[in-house]
Amino acid sequence: MSTTHFGFSSVDETEKASKVRGVFDSVAPKYDLMNDLMSLGLHRAWKAYTVTVANLKEGDRALDIAGGTGDLAMAFSKKVGKSGLVVHTDINEAMLSTGRNRLLDAGVVLPTLVCDAEKLPFADNYFDLVSVAFGLRNMTHKDIALAEMNRVLKPGGKLLVLEFSKVAPPLTKLYDWYSFKVLPQLGKVVAGDDASYQYLAESIRMHPGQAELKTMMHKGGFGHVDYHNLSGGVVALHVGIKC
Repeated sequence: MSTTHFGFSSVDETEKASKVRGVFDSVAPKYDLMNDLMSLGLHRAWKAYTVTVANLKEGDRALDIAGGTGDLAMAFSKKVGKSGLVVHTDINEAMLSTGRNRLLDAGVVLPTLVCDAEKLPFADNYFDLVSVAFGLRNMTHKDIALAEMNRVLKPGGKLLVLEFSKVAPPLTKLYDWYSFKVLPQLGKVVAGDDASYQYLAESIRMHPGQAELKTMMHKGGFGHVDYHNLSGGVVALHVGIKC
């Protein structure tokens, strides 16, 4: 039996996806509110920076993986215009449905698709940009997912991975206190779910740090990879360019 981590626990590889699905089924209704509360609104700045780095232009094709409630997909759609394409995807139906409804309420109609990042149903060399925000750490086989993202990108295309990362050492104690004491209680009070936010804190600690993820992206086929630390390394934006 092959095992992988689910937070700090070890589980059978075949069970992780369903366990992650359970977490996001639970948090979907309060996901946007909790993002604002637990990041003090900073997630909006992190995503705005990601959109700037994406540098999409009219007519480009973009794929948003683990797109959730659609923040990046909505912003990308404004950049690519009517001649471009943004595909909004997530493996979790509850999250995707919440995002699709939010996009429609804003008058934004995009292709919306439930799909697994490890088995992307798209042609080779199709997209100018692939993005995944706060989703890579939940994937069972990150190496396979990164290789798939590389496959569907055009040569010279760009992958953006926005994800929680390793904080600067002076912030470690404060960040740990907030993650393991405050965050689960916030989840309990606001979303009625402390366990999912305990998992969030644990999954961040199990995710590769900045340098390790950079190496994984190189191995996934990206020639040039760089990263930008945001908010003292609480979050990092990794940028990979396909050869």
